[in-house]
Amino acid sequence: MALDPRRETPLVLIVDDERDIVDLLESYFQLEGYRTLTAYDAAHAREAARRAPDVILLDVNLPDADGFSVCREIRAQVTCPIIFLTARIEDADALAGFAAGGDDYVTKPFSLDVLGARVRAQLARDQRQLDRATLRFAGDLAVDFARREVRVGATNPRTAELARKDFDIVALLAQRPGQVYSRDMIYEHVWGEPGDASVVTEHVHRIRRALAAAGCTTEPLATVWGVGYAWRA
Repeated sequence: MALDPRRETPLVLIVDDERDIVDLLESYFQLEGYRTLTAYDAAHAREAARRAPDVILLDVNLPDADGFSVCREIRAQVTCPIIFLTARIEDADALAGFAAGGDDYVTKPFSLDVLGARVRAQLARDQRQLDRATLRFAGDLAVDFARREVRVGATNPRTAELARKDFDIVALLAQRPGQVYSRDMIYEHVWGEPGDASVVTEHVHRIRRALAAAGCTTEPLATVWGVGYAWRA
């Protein structure tokens, strides 16, 4: 699979209590060019979901909770596609998965290539929706994902002069208003690897200056002291 080099490398969260399956999936998706996170139970899945993955592979049968309840809980903090992995084959279970907020349902045993295709399809659908979207916020602020622009003003809007990484940071935060990201998380998402998180602080200063220069009278990029940054709804 060839990932689009213009876009951030997708992050896949793999949740399953069978370590052999987790290891297999982790190796497969890393070879396919994805970044991965892993969890073996519901508690660690909830924690990992705070890293804002791009897609979640979620086993239905976890040792400390069922995947349906985990899905309902993390839906409050993630909007990414969630694909259930399960040995259950009854229609009622599939319907329960969709009702819990899942986007797809794959039964075990499964083909890695088929699962990979499903992940690509979900990510592509998610990206198409995002590419058509313009999100609007207080202070007549609009984030246009298709044009990669941030505009200020209801009439005769002005475009903030943002560098590529500046917009990438805005896009990451604006997609999930209210969710707090640490500087390390922002760096890893935007640059695609761990690095010097202090760089993020400088980019945040630049974003704020660019928005103010474009006439923005609100402060959409909030500092959460001791934690990181969040986009105000």
